[in-house]
Amino acid sequence: RSVEEEIRILVRGEYFGEQALIREDKRTANIIAMSPGVECLTLDRESFTKHIGDLCELQEKNYGDEERVLAFRNLENTHPSLGSCQPELMDVNLTDLEVVGTLGVGGFGRVELVKLERNGDTKVYALKCMKKRHIVDTRQQEHMYSERKIMLACQSPFICRLYRTYKDAKFVYMLLEACMGGEVWTILRDRVTFEDSTAKFIVACVLQAFDFLHARGIVYRDLKPENLLLDARGYAKLVDFGFSKFIGYSSKTWTFCGTPEYVAPEIILNKGHDRSVDYWALGILIHELLTGM
Repeated sequence: RSVEEEIRILVRGEYFGEQALIREDKRTANIIAMSPGVECLTLDRESFTKHIGDLCELQEKNYGDEERVLAFRNLENTHPSLGSCQPELMDVNLTDLEVVGTLGVGGFGRVELVKLERNGDTKVYALKCMKKRHIVDTRQQEHMYSERKIMLACQSPFICRLYRTYKDAKFVYMLLEACMGGEVWTILRDRVTFEDSTAKFIVACVLQAFDFLHARGIVYRDLKPENLLLDARGYAKLVDFGFSKFIGYSSKTWTFCGTPEYVAPEIILNKGHDRSVDYWALGILIHELLTGM
């Protein structure tokens, strides 16, 4: 008689039983719900095949990954800043930063307002502190790596700037531009709707950011009020590039990601998508800014 072993503990957002989509084999593992209980969403093989496609065909399909990797390497050669820290903060250590206060807290960790004093000059930054355990548990390592490389390459007035990254035993840190005006989402929640002129201004800022990204073959894929911060002058800037991806100028990608209310039809239908999904999300954003819904 075999002895039962614990294989792993699944957390929110993970899945199991995907082998049943391929073959009729008897399952070799039991699933035990831990306290205080678990709510699972289920999808049978017939529904999966109908709405998404045959898993074997999806696995064998050429999505152009090799071409995108090559193009991404070419982008690194074209933009030397890609994947490196910004020169002006090369010699700044984590211990040089003094915490002023906490800007926000989430499942990933927290964001601290920090200041750096050098040569009689004081500057403030936002330090995003992310738990390594959370990143590993949610399998976000590749997203983190991609986000870092893309943000270090994006020096635009309409994109929150990433200056450099740090790490220690428990956390990964991103030293970001401090956008002291807060989230567009928070202001929209308080006001319910924006005037036409305000909405136009925010949309214009987003379009400038998209022009910058798309000109470099990058699709953003996570536009929403929560990912727009205002700087001290009131300009809106894109933040959170976890879903961003370099796809080149004529390629498509099939990754299912984004915020449900903003996801374009071609993402849901798994038809392959490109930068046009950002403009679909922009249309949803315009509606939300003007109606609050």
